Amino acid sequence: MSVERKNGTVWIILAACFWGSMGIFVRRLGEYGFGSIQIVSIRVTIAALIFCLVLLLKDKSGFRISPKDIPLFMGLGLGSILFFTVCYFSAIALMSLSTAAILLYTSPIWIMLMSMLFFHEKMNRKKITALILAFIGCVLVSGISGGGMTVTGFLLGLGSGIGYGLYSILGTIALKKYSPYTVTTYTFLIAAIGSWVICQPADMIAKFKAAESLSGLLLFCILTAVVTAVIPFLFYTLGLRTVEAGRAGILATIEPLVATVIGMLCFSEPLTILSGAGIALILAAVVVLNRS
Repeated sequence: MSVERKNGTVWIILAACFWGSMGIFVRRLGEYGFGSIQIVSIRVTIAALIFCLVLLLKDKSGFRISPKDIPLFMGLGLGSILFFTVCYFSAIALMSLSTAAILLYTSPIWIMLMSMLFFHEKMNRKKITALILAFIGCVLVSGISGGGMTVTGFLLGLGSGIGYGLYSILGTIALKKYSPYTVTTYTFLIAAIGSWVICQPADMIAKFKAAESLSGLLLFCILTAVVTAVIPFLFYTLGLRTVEAGRAGILATIEPLVATVIGMLCFSEPLTILSGAGIALILAAVVVLNRS
């Protein structure tokens, strides 16, 4: 494995680790009374502002994009980031969290299929083995549950997986022409604009005004955006420069493993035998994928 690919693998695993911490921040913002879609809007809006600042300081010319590429960034912002989060949180409202998580982590399957279609990536035995191990591992970590399953919930869950996977595909295309900083900046700018259409902004602003400590809430919102959006999406996008989209999708399944460990350490959530087996399978998938 080349040094560039090894570095890309590390970037993607680190991104998944940061994503795995999302539960801490979402639970805390929920205590302030924000709804799921409002939390999404807070996260992507602040992330967009931070990405703009980073790009401004790093390379002002990065703001220049070709008008013909606007549909590509619309797809990244609305079709991937905003679509997958709305589908995922809507699915959570209709079914158990574990079932929604399992459907979300069908994303490596969709990434593999789309990669074969658009990039002509070859499906070999190693990828298939790693994909099976990772998916079974995610099922075990999330918990085996079909309770409350509805057709609408099922379709929303699959939609979240497709939208999540779409970032790898469209991001790979965008990186052929633009830097990771330009890609993430425009992706989150468009996602932020779209989120304000559906987040009931007047209600969200009222909740900010009602907070006992507005400065403390704002600082926590900034921390949420940095830890769960800015850092991981930048790392993941950097990784996509040298790692195939299908491979990246499997590596990102480290996220539920990290979420489980954080749940144990921060919220005293028990580790079941099935969860432990799932963690082992996800790690095995990463090892299989990185074998020479």
